[in-house]
Amino acid sequence: MNSIAKLSRAEYKRLSVCPVDCPKLRLRIQSLADFFSVLSTAITMDIQFWFRGHAEVRWNLTPSALRYASEASRTKALKLLDDFKRVAEIKLERPPRPDEELKWVQLAQHYGIPTRLLDWTESATVALYFACLDPAVDGLVFVLNPIDLNRLSFPRKPWILDAQSDAGTIQQYLKLTGKKAPAGRNTIAINPVWNSERLILQKGVFTLHGSRFDLDSSQAPSLVALPILREAKDQLRMELERVGVDEMTIFPELEHSARHLRRKVTNP
Repeated sequence: MNSIAKLSRAEYKRLSVCPVDCPKLRLRIQSLADFFSVLSTAITMDIQFWFRGHAEVRWNLTPSALRYASEASRTKALKLLDDFKRVAEIKLERPPRPDEELKWVQLAQHYGIPTRLLDWTESATVALYFACLDPAVDGLVFVLNPIDLNRLSFPRKPWILDAQSDAGTIQQYLKLTGKKAPAGRNTIAINPVWNSERLILQKGVFTLHGSRFDLDSSQAPSLVALPILREAKDQLRMELERVGVDEMTIFPELEHSARHLRRKVTNP
């Protein structure tokens, strides 16, 4: 750990544009070895942690349907799920049942429909891959203890909510509108129904956001961000590819494999 340099004052200042209120480590991650070394000091190895990579340091931890400026737009975005169900059911070989709301929301998320789900992963390297996608800007990898997050909502016995046994609680969240309420329902961590190959390959999990919208240290005291400076992204992506983490391995669709192969010509 002593071999990892600290960010300069100017480099650390670049992280100040991040809107997420949580600690940002002042360490320069230049290689996979650095990344894992920093992780080993930032987390307790016998506790479960989730990860999320942001290619752009300016992004919030806010799900897509709740990013719109007005309540009307947010509510309209959430109601797109009803239209999606009508369109998708005939196109799906095995559509979810009408009462399987979380499965429908996950499918909608997969196809780009705005929802109140935010993607996380159990894999630190998958999160790092996403943090390195745009080499022109600084990025971050967020680290979250999901049980610690849920302690705010379930203080007596915090746990990661299950799609089956906790369906009633999850359903209450999915019925919420786009109204923001700082004293309303907190963000919670849920284990998904692994109903797509992509979700399985990426070891995907979700935070389900209530009426407070943005996730930060006020809801998750364990939340911390690891800086991924733009100068290190090309090197990190090359090292990730060497250990088998690339577009072709974490996206199962053929178009991603083809794009990955084409990149070998443009970036030999």
